[in-house]
Amino acid sequence: MNRVYVCSCFGITEKQVKEHAEAGACTPRQIASVSKAGTDCGSCVRRIQGILGRGACPRRELLEQRGAGVLSEEMTPVGAEAVSPGRLREAA
Repeated sequence: MNRVYVCSCFGITEKQVKEHAEAGACTPRQIASVSKAGTDCGSCVRRIQGILGRGACPRRELLEQRGAGVLSEEMTPVGAEAVSPGRLREAA
């Protein structure tokens, strides 16, 4: 069996990166969160970017379909309370 390692720090292969990408990990950060690849020395991040390329990404396509308005609502910082415009007026 021929294994091509992308991340030698954690023993992550090119095949594993592709499998994670097919499962929905579209960015190096998402690959890192499921495999730790790219979180130690960082030398594999560019290689991961190359494997991911600019191909189809189910999450990216879903966000583009929803539009920028929904995207901004989903990006509420962790620990921050979502405040509706009506509640802002009440507080003023």
